[in-house]
Amino acid sequence: MIRPVAFGFNVQTAESNAFQKQDADQQAVQHKAQQEFDGFVQILRDNGVNVTVINDTAEPHTPDSIFPNNWVSFHDTGDIFLYPMQAENRRLERREDIIRQLEDKFKANHVIDLSRFEAKQQFLEGTGSMVLDRENKMAYACLSPRTNAEVLKAFCDYTGYEAVTFDAFDQSGQAIYHTNVLMAIGSKFVVICLDSITNPTEKEKVTNSLTSTNKKIVDITFDQMNHFAGNMLEVKNADDETLIVMSQAAFKSLTDEQKASLEKYGKLVYADINTIETNGGGSARCMMAEVHLEVRD
Repeated sequence: MIRPVAFGFNVQTAESNAFQKQDADQQAVQHKAQQEFDGFVQILRDNGVNVTVINDTAEPHTPDSIFPNNWVSFHDTGDIFLYPMQAENRRLERREDIIRQLEDKFKANHVIDLSRFEAKQQFLEGTGSMVLDRENKMAYACLSPRTNAEVLKAFCDYTGYEAVTFDAFDQSGQAIYHTNVLMAIGSKFVVICLDSITNPTEKEKVTNSLTSTNKKIVDITFDQMNHFAGNMLEVKNADDETLIVMSQAAFKSLTDEQKASLEKYGKLVYADINTIETNGGGSARCMMAEVHLEVRD
């Protein structure tokens, strides 16, 4: 997780991210975002999660650095992937020193850099663009200006994942920019806003793929999606217990029935990150780049 030093509304990403809303006082936003970040990290640690916190740098200016899952992903093969980003100021988030710092603690084999696709204006923003079913090697992706099919194919060719692609739209008909806004996959469940997949054939394809891998489908509404209920992440703590991590807004939007359904698969853990969600347009899942690398002895 990346602790922000200059978090704020990013004009370069706002056009395609309908979740972003600008607060007037950006200095207050940074202060509040830092408080929310620290509180979130503490909640994770209190629940036994091993969190590696890396401080952002003041220069270059990276207002979205708090969302590292878009530029990097870590895999149990030892591979680290770097991703092509649409916004130019988000490309500055890719930092070699962060990779080196993690390599002191974890075993890494290869760094696979897909950022070359930026030269062709083709983007794949990590596990924002793809929601990975790591166990079954499936990559779910709603195609958008930030999620390109050719780059997705390159990722799948490297990893042996199978791509499941579709189009998705919010209730006003705007294309959803990142797949992890509308769906979250756990080992035994999936939270998904099926209403956002308007093509019946594609909706059936996605549903069939999920049921074929024995996922319990928890269907959420547009309103719940707008409260970031699709932006969850299943993690394991030091005692190998399963936690389902989300924001307070997401938790509050869920019905009692949905909470009970999810609690069968893990403890629900949530934090108040309202300032980050409002100004950044991302939520809890976006703030966590989960490390599947082997820990060094």
